[in-house]
Amino acid sequence: MKKLFLTTALTCSTAFAAQAEVVVMSWGGSYGAAQTEAHVKPFMAESGIKTTMIDSDNPAVPIKAQVEAGNVTVDVVSLEYADAIRLCDEGLLEPIDPSSLPAGSDGTPAIDDFLPGAITECGVSTDIWSNIYAYDSTKFPDAKPTTIADFFDTEKFPGKRGLKKGAKAVLEVALMGDGVPASEVYETLNTPEGIDRAFKKLDSIKKDIIWWEAGAQAPQLLADGEVVMTTAYNGRIFNAAIDENKPFVIVWDGQIYENEMYSIPKGAPHMEDAMKFIEYATSTEGLRASAQQISYGPARKSANLGGDIIYKDGKTVMGPNLPTYPANLENALESSFEFWVDHDSELNERFNAWLAS
Repeated sequence: MKKLFLTTALTCSTAFAAQAEVVVMSWGGSYGAAQTEAHVKPFMAESGIKTTMIDSDNPAVPIKAQVEAGNVTVDVVSLEYADAIRLCDEGLLEPIDPSSLPAGSDGTPAIDDFLPGAITECGVSTDIWSNIYAYDSTKFPDAKPTTIADFFDTEKFPGKRGLKKGAKAVLEVALMGDGVPASEVYETLNTPEGIDRAFKKLDSIKKDIIWWEAGAQAPQLLADGEVVMTTAYNGRIFNAAIDENKPFVIVWDGQIYENEMYSIPKGAPHMEDAMKFIEYATSTEGLRASAQQISYGPARKSANLGGDIIYKDGKTVMGPNLPTYPANLENALESSFEFWVDHDSELNERFNAWLAS
């Protein structure tokens, strides 16, 4: 009887411990730190549910592997928009009911408060972020890069370039750098000639490229002097410039912006608590708190009301530092999830072949 009681007690204890922890997988670096401060810590304090943040260079990859193996250890995952759509279509994510999301702080129902496209079948937007390029201002004391074409002009602006190792947001940058207007990028990239044109533009700087894979690597390459300019996630550059006083300048021309999503992997061990976390994190207050930690735009209208959001330093106005700021959208490209859901495999296959050639 004593042995049975002990076994039962241990089982109950284990079950209670399992119910009391939510594991969130995100991208690490300053982005993961921002989500920890804005979402994880306050959610734990308010709910009493233990929540842990773990990092990945690209969370879509391990989540797909976990679900397909039937060994899911993550409850909430931060995904790029196209990945959230693709994994949902493949049945690897749990559907999310928009009616379960809290209304905006002004009472607007969530479905009307979120910006268009910010709620999908299996994901809720946490922010609108951007691929930009940035340069080290100490390397260019006279003429300064101002356009996406300047990124490819190694004669006028000599030095190594940092680029993310992959087709997405690299082929688009190449076309815009070759003079294709943002509004025509996907139309062009949807043709064999357009793809050839993008790779030809990349050829022009191939010998000067240093490739990065994790978001934290791009500002580090710039800080170490390994490159004079690099594509990067805008929030990583902002944090390095403001928090670490790095002489980095963002060029918004040719930026590629999209929603980042919180999703729940199929078979997540703590489904109910995972949904509580998403509801908390994507509330008006949760999205404003995130924008106070890193320069990504809130995806709710109500989070943008009531004056400018101020950075955690208490003085930096976030508006001009956000991808969604009007002046930053003049030659901006909204990433097409439809295009990348359809063409991701084939274009990455060609990219890898080009890389090896």
